[in-house]
Amino acid sequence: MKLIIASNNAHKLVEIRQILGPRFEQILSLREANIEHETVEDGKTFMENALKKAREIAALSGCCALADDSGLCVDALGGAPGIYSARYAGEHGNDAANRQKLLRELAGEEDRGAHFTCAMALVWPDGREVCAEGYVFGRIALAEAGENGFGYDSLFYLPERGCTMAQLEAGEKNAISHRFNALQKLLKQL
Repeated sequence: MKLIIASNNAHKLVEIRQILGPRFEQILSLREANIEHETVEDGKTFMENALKKAREIAALSGCCALADDSGLCVDALGGAPGIYSARYAGEHGNDAANRQKLLRELAGEEDRGAHFTCAMALVWPDGREVCAEGYVFGRIALAEAGENGFGYDSLFYLPERGCTMAQLEAGEKNAISHRFNALQKLLKQL
């Protein structure tokens, strides 16, 4: 079965392919499927955005489509940046600016609890849908550490492991990530 990932984010694609690779004959990004489409993410929740993306790509492609919406939720910031994680500092996808803004917002803050959320939606062209959410809990570090990962990984500290997500090897991160947790829950429903 062919699966189209409703994204061109190279980091997400690698992670999803590593997790789902054995379960699908072919896993394609939008670009690889020759689909030029940008979903307007105007939902109020991660799941609303994931479902909207997956539904649009399934309808456009006639194939099964998988979409996620994920982000960082910081306790002291009332859950921000949340659904705005990728554009927290204003420019979409500027990870360095987003991390610097987060550090500025938390300057002097003692409550640094946070979690990553991933909402995952799998939609077939016939309208069937399977959805799941996954989480990973940690804290926001005082400074960046680690070279692996992307987004907020270098600031997301895992107390039980004594390191940030960016200090984990890809396989180790994938075994505990919010995306992995969401995919595992989704697979159990299939």
